[in-house]
Amino acid sequence: MKEILEYLFNHHTLSKSEAKAIMIEIAQNKFNPTEVTAFISVFLMRNITLKELEGFREALLQMAVPISLNTEDAIDIVGTGGDGKNTINISTLTSFVVAGAGQKVTKHGNYGSSTTTGSSNVLEEIGYHFKNDADLLNADLEKSNICFLHAPYFHPALQSVGSLRKSLGLRTFFNLLGPLVNPSNPKFSMIGVYNLEIARIYQYLLQKDSRDFILIHGLDGYDEISLTQDSKIITRNGEEIYSAEDLGFDSVTPESIKAGKTIQESAKIFRNILEGNGSEQQNSVVLANAAVALHHTQKFGSYDDCLLLAKESLESKKALKSLELLLD
Repeated sequence: MKEILEYLFNHHTLSKSEAKAIMIEIAQNKFNPTEVTAFISVFLMRNITLKELEGFREALLQMAVPISLNTEDAIDIVGTGGDGKNTINISTLTSFVVAGAGQKVTKHGNYGSSTTTGSSNVLEEIGYHFKNDADLLNADLEKSNICFLHAPYFHPALQSVGSLRKSLGLRTFFNLLGPLVNPSNPKFSMIGVYNLEIARIYQYLLQKDSRDFILIHGLDGYDEISLTQDSKIITRNGEEIYSAEDLGFDSVTPESIKAGKTIQESAKIFRNILEGNGSEQQNSVVLANAAVALHHTQKFGSYDDCLLLAKESLESKKALKSLELLLD
């Protein structure tokens, strides 16, 4: 590792094959925590390159625990995290609204490393037990239209660096890998990114993929449609900027979509929203993201049709039913 670090500290970057080899060695615990911390720190001082991201991703996918799910048109709704905004769990809430509307969701997630509450934190807090057994996950998908893939159960490298990432408490390149390595390889991906430079790298990488992607970036730094300012939406076919009004909503304030200060508080907010007790601003943000996700699959009509479906899922408690069935 010493040679690698010296190479990187001299402002060099890794080739795809070098990045892949290093990630495999990290997963095999060939380096001590100090060495891995130093390696991660390099990417806190500069942005990752496309080749490096490709190499790291290939390594994680090669080492991933394989999983076969009984669906060919599922969607994953996920953000990089690391935007520093400490919002309610928008992508996870969106996933349940989308599932309640009739779309299969294979949600990939993890504990928060640079935030208080990641998707795994909140689901664990409300009673979900992580699993990597295909039969159990397929049963979840069948009964509730959603299953949850806890990243460390499928990626040895993520497991090996989990405590280190948490102790750092900073956004690292592992934030960027999570949305790219869903082991179920869903047909559709809606990925939130925290800055436009990373969005560009994702766009270049995902253009080579078979799956249909959509990238979301709130122009004031959110990794989701926040409705606090305009949002940029990027697909294979180009990019557009949408205001809250374009999406059928009024703007909201950053304070109105803040998460709790603890995992317990965030889990309570999460359940409140699905139980129909969310504020208008909280509901609006979740519904905007859900409508865009449904529209992305091109199965549910126009955006306005998808927004109506999303509202019906939340207001009729279909989204809550998906959660309850998942916990059952």
